[in-house]
Amino acid sequence: MEWYYSDWQRTVVGLTLGAGCLLYYLLDAAKVPLVACRRGAWRGFLEQHLTILQERYWPTPWCYESLCQTIMASVLRARLPDIDYRREVVGLKDGGQVSLDWLEAEGVAKGPAGLVLVLPGLTGSSQSEYVKGVVLEIQRAGVTSVVLNNRGMGGLTLLTTRTYCAANSDDLEAALKYLKETRNGAPIVVIGISLGGLITGNYLATRGEAAKDTVAAAAVVSVPWNMVEGLRRMERPVCNLLLNRYLCSCLCELADSFSYQLAGGEHDWNLDDVMKSKTMREFDTRFTARQFGFRDAEDYYRSSSLHDHLHRVRVPLLCLNAADDPFQPVSLLPLDAAKMSSHVALVVTSRGGHIGFMEGLFPSRAYYSDRLLTQFVTSALDNPEGLEKVTMEAGQWMTSNGCK
Repeated sequence: MEWYYSDWQRTVVGLTLGAGCLLYYLLDAAKVPLVACRRGAWRGFLEQHLTILQERYWPTPWCYESLCQTIMASVLRARLPDIDYRREVVGLKDGGQVSLDWLEAEGVAKGPAGLVLVLPGLTGSSQSEYVKGVVLEIQRAGVTSVVLNNRGMGGLTLLTTRTYCAANSDDLEAALKYLKETRNGAPIVVIGISLGGLITGNYLATRGEAAKDTVAAAAVVSVPWNMVEGLRRMERPVCNLLLNRYLCSCLCELADSFSYQLAGGEHDWNLDDVMKSKTMREFDTRFTARQFGFRDAEDYYRSSSLHDHLHRVRVPLLCLNAADDPFQPVSLLPLDAAKMSSHVALVVTSRGGHIGFMEGLFPSRAYYSDRLLTQFVTSALDNPEGLEKVTMEAGQWMTSNGCK
């Protein structure tokens, strides 16, 4: 007996499937983000000034799966042209150098006083797509931004054998000191993305009270809070392992481009062995850990992790993560610690991948993360009294709870 669908049956099946997909999207993907933070001045500040937190995040319907968001966001952002920054090179006390790439505000008169310092991710620079997306949106809001290019990045010559890593924030501290001295004490908001977020968080956690004298507020995006567990998940086949290997190849290419400093000589690493690395753990074992004095990659990941250090942060901090981040899914996020914090707020969207956060049917050049960060920056710089109230309440709360 020959089976076939009539026209009306095909229509019913199509409508049923379409309705099911729409229902799944509305119930599971398009949601108001979760905000984890103790009730108090900081949460009140965010609820008053960041209207985006009361809205649903509408991830791109045809591309809301985790890895699709992660990959396609980078592909679509590639449409952004290179930015003609104004560059300053800052010398460091050990003979190294970093660069500060400036993008001045459009219509400075309409924007708040102050500036934004942006830290890129693992192998990123001021011309990375996700960096350009956020600094262009901030510029349109009338705020000046400056991107910190790590040693050797953004076309900068590596002058020493030292590069950079997630656990060390000395170069960020030097850059902030330079900005404070040369910008007449203008308030600074720091934005760290992925590895840049780890460096930002480690700076805030290790400098404690001292960080409040330099940083007015900070935000981090797609931070791998628990590096130990995050790397283990990145070693799972198939897709995560492929992404792991791709990132490792990028690191190896970067190390190779620094061979004029890293090869030969009296080093704890062998560049030829480093170049044979196939995974991030192998690369960090053979190079990063040895360069920065860690026992091994596991020790480096443990020292870089921030999930159990939120209580040491003294600066108002906004954190954005996607629940489906392939590096750091929701189960690894420090939600309980954020719920107890008086001045660290963790915003979690149901979708977004890693530095993805595409939204709408046809993603524009400004994504959800860019809009959120721009609202945060303008609110922080426009309301110094509100931030001061947050900081005072946070200090009182931490003192009463014995936080150190």
